[in-house]
Amino acid sequence: MSRTRLPLAALSLASVSALFLAGCSQSTNASEDTGDTSASASAATGTKPAPFSKGTVKVALVRQSGAGDYFEQWGNGAKAQAKALGIDLTVYDAQADNAKQATDLSSAINSGAQAIIVDHGFPSTIQPEIDKAVKKGIKVVVYDVETATEGVVSTKQDDASMAQAVLDVMGKELGKDAKVGYVNVAGYAALDKRDSVWKSTVDANGWKQAFKVGKVTDSTATDNVPLVSAALTQHSDVTGIFAPYDELAKGTVLAVQNKKLQEKVKVFGADVSNADIQNMTAADSPWVATAGTDPSAVGAAVVRTTALELAGQLNKTSVEFPAVAITQDFLKSKNIQNMDQLRTALPALNLSQVSTADWIANVAH
Repeated sequence: MSRTRLPLAALSLASVSALFLAGCSQSTNASEDTGDTSASASAATGTKPAPFSKGTVKVALVRQSGAGDYFEQWGNGAKAQAKALGIDLTVYDAQADNAKQATDLSSAINSGAQAIIVDHGFPSTIQPEIDKAVKKGIKVVVYDVETATEGVVSTKQDDASMAQAVLDVMGKELGKDAKVGYVNVAGYAALDKRDSVWKSTVDANGWKQAFKVGKVTDSTATDNVPLVSAALTQHSDVTGIFAPYDELAKGTVLAVQNKKLQEKVKVFGADVSNADIQNMTAADSPWVATAGTDPSAVGAAVVRTTALELAGQLNKTSVEFPAVAITQDFLKSKNIQNMDQLRTALPALNLSQVSTADWIANVAH
């Protein structure tokens, strides 16, 4: 899935940490169709540095999970940017199997990749392989992964700021002393940071947390519907639910609708994608606010960050991507139905000036 206030017209920016969330037989190459028809690359004007001046550069993208609309768009952005840079990008998707991700990372190390991007994952299972990659001289860039290994470049959203942005809206909508529900999962860096903000916000507002449920699978949205439905059966008097990952939010929305509580229960999520926008703007949708980055733009920016690190031009160990708050009212008032329209309405989503150089053909979405 790794990170603003109302009114939307006066957005405040936050920094990124997006969410996180099989083997080589399911790997893809960046030279293939990315499926992102909106992506186009601006021409590079500068001279390519090594190793890009010497031909195709081999990079591996090792993902904890590419499932869900947000992560599909993230992957499409990464593939489009890799293609524009002449990168041979091999993608490994562990499909939420943590042991499989460690195996995939080992395979990437032995594949001859000059750089490896690690997209989400549990440090306990992938840290040993990250250490091995660095020792072999492979450049490693992680996205929303906590690691203390020297030489690794960290890319992320400021998840605390992202959560606070949505929870500020939730506080305004629900007021003090409300009875609320919570859908989240421990163990993921982004969700743990959002959890810390949730706990402090609950205390500050005097909210009463009636339940906490949630799990991450390769079908997170679907698999959370029965969990939230069961919780709502016992606690139908909650007035708001915080689900700080868009797949969790989608499952929560379905559960609220199945229980016919959309007039009474408001859902507050995180992240944004085409499917999320459709979900938020649908008739009688209880999903009233989210905060996020453009997933395609983030995926592309992570690849550009990797390219700069390979060229010895990054000169930093961390890169953060700005996020913005988005409400249902804003989407409906602007008649926004997809990410292309949202990008136009919210220029702050544009990351084209992040991790770039004159020799990089910069992908725009």
